[in-house]
Amino acid sequence: MIGLDTNVLARYFVEEEGADAATQAQRQAARLLIESGQDLFLPKTVALELEWVLRGYYGFPVEQVLQVFEQLLHHPCLQLEDRPGLEQAVAGLRSGLDFADALHHASCRDCEAIASFDDRGFARRIRQLNLPPRVVIPSAP
Repeated sequence: MIGLDTNVLARYFVEEEGADAATQAQRQAARLLIESGQDLFLPKTVALELEWVLRGYYGFPVEQVLQVFEQLLHHPCLQLEDRPGLEQAVAGLRSGLDFADALHHASCRDCEAIASFDDRGFARRIRQLNLPPRVVIPSAP
């Protein structure tokens, strides 16, 4: 099995206009590897970084990021670290959560609650969606 790094996935999913020869060669190598039929592994840390790279660096809109993750979730040779958590995080992104928050939330799915000071974003959205576990705001006595 071969673990994938973010840059390999980015080269696979991002077609850069005017890319130099080295970038084009990496894109071809990524395509060959990902479409090779070999067993591949996607760590959830790479999934987290990939979403940030696609959205933050390349400016992909949420719908395009979701398309990338749908392809990854359905890739026949790709094993995902914590598949249920990643599926839940993708559903959270689709519901309007920030992907990082959605993945943190999914990773804590067996907890009774998550402590966060992000009451305006993360906690409020989890309450609106009525998703367990709940997000609580710690307070001093």
